[in-house]
Amino acid sequence: MDAILGPIGEFWDGFLSNPVVQLASQLIVIYVVLLWLGTAYWAFRDMQARTENPILPYFAAALIIFFTPLLFIFAVVLYLIVRPRESLAEVYERSLAEESLLAEVEKNELCPVCRDRVDSDWLVCPNCRTRLHRVCPSCNRLADPTWPLCAFCGTDFGRESSRPQRRAASSTADAPPTDSTAPADATAEHARLRGATNT
Repeated sequence: MDAILGPIGEFWDGFLSNPVVQLASQLIVIYVVLLWLGTAYWAFRDMQARTENPILPYFAAALIIFFTPLLFIFAVVLYLIVRPRESLAEVYERSLAEESLLAEVEKNELCPVCRDRVDSDWLVCPNCRTRLHRVCPSCNRLADPTWPLCAFCGTDFGRESSRPQRRAASSTADAPPTDSTAPADATAEHARLRGATNT
């Protein structure tokens, strides 16, 4: 048995005493230590990006360091399980998306009477028939029914609505006066002439 183990031990001693093998083993140890410390730094920076708590990044790095270079892989798995799911940037982007969606929803107008959603270019609510806009007679753009004048061209809606009344009043004033006594005078004259012919 010693005859078999003796040459194996000598070969193993010669292999380990080889300068190339010793250099390679030293490089492997240095690499593992650097990977261990780099993983601790990554956990520190990753936790900084995921929380505003100033203590948790140090705790994450200490977790990796505590597990030593031999077992730090288990610490990485444990850290990946317990770390927050979203980073602060992702939370911020999600809140921006929610705010923009909410603003888009609020941008859609509601009917003031039935509170149903209406388009911004509708004249009448199709649900309750409430007048939503009016068309400016001057520029043909949509205006709010409560506006006293058009915001686009400045047309006064009060004057526009009173124009037909003024036109009707002026047309009746320009017409020749009608004498209501004219038919009565004509029948009286006709009766007088008839009496004169009979005599």
